[in-house]
Amino acid sequence: MNSFASLADSIAAAYEPLASGMGCSITSEDDEELRRLVESIKINISIIGCGGGGSNTIHRLATDGVKGATLVAANSDARHLLNVSTENKILLGRVLTKGLGAGAIPEVGRKAAEEAKDDISRYINGSSVVFVTAGMGGGTGTGSAPYVAELAHRNGALTIGIVTLPFRSEGRVRMENAKKGLEEMQRNCDTTIVILNEQLLKLVPKLPLNAAFKVADEVLMYGIKGITEIITRPGLVNVDFNDVHTIMKDGGMAMIGMGESSDEHDRIKDAVDDALTSPLLGDFNMTTAKGALIRVQGGSDLTVGEAERAAEMVSSRLNPRTRIIWGCSVEPELKGKVRVLVVITGVTTPSLT
Repeated sequence: MNSFASLADSIAAAYEPLASGMGCSITSEDDEELRRLVESIKINISIIGCGGGGSNTIHRLATDGVKGATLVAANSDARHLLNVSTENKILLGRVLTKGLGAGAIPEVGRKAAEEAKDDISRYINGSSVVFVTAGMGGGTGTGSAPYVAELAHRNGALTIGIVTLPFRSEGRVRMENAKKGLEEMQRNCDTTIVILNEQLLKLVPKLPLNAAFKVADEVLMYGIKGITEIITRPGLVNVDFNDVHTIMKDGGMAMIGMGESSDEHDRIKDAVDDALTSPLLGDFNMTTAKGALIRVQGGSDLTVGEAERAAEMVSSRLNPRTRIIWGCSVEPELKGKVRVLVVITGVTTPSLT
């Protein structure tokens, strides 16, 4: 039995006499009623990857495993879609593009998605949260992702976009397409998390471009997985759907930072510093922040005090009116390590204006 389970048992044992003395008892009928209530309020989460980049993210999520979400790959390229490891696939533009892709033309990507409206809606209907992920700049992802987000938002789901912007080496036209696609995503999403691929080169300057794309996919994957499992996985300090809704609803543009440390001296400080000073953050201005969602993970030696300190350190770098919500969980594989994920909403950046 792990230390958290032992602690829970000890606390339950300590409170049992008190409950009995007050004339209280926990019965199987009570448990059954609670189970029915939990089932009735189950939060359905859909993660839809659009285009080649978005489908790659779905493939990585399926391979790595994400708890409590439906994974959907949507692409107009049938050959690429065939190689994605998920049961849920949507071929966009079956008639329009005949499975051959959108030819790097966003307008074709959108029309392909419109053609598949019924298939897309099947995965959106009944979802409380819909993530829409894509690489901006190409045809299918840039054109279809805003349309998918529009359908999700219109259906009442908390709609979170998470997109990458292209490397400078991919050309001016691709960047112009990406910026237009980002504007449309922001119109249709409650929060749009932006990852600047160009900043990846500062992290991995000697990597070939293909390898750098894989790093971008990993960042997308860990970001989506982190936010999803904040809701779906219980922890030492829980964050529920309403907490996430508070931060993400009408959040605008957002940035994401991740840090990890096993430093014996001050691992929390190191992890938070890494999360908030990563080159991935580029020139985002955090002084306009509306909210921050913080997830702290660690091994069995993680304390609630450490997680609280991480939240305090993030809060100290933001304006006083920023809403802060944090949670922490024990992950046995992180023995001796801590991992910090920070999503900050309401940020701005001059490079995208």
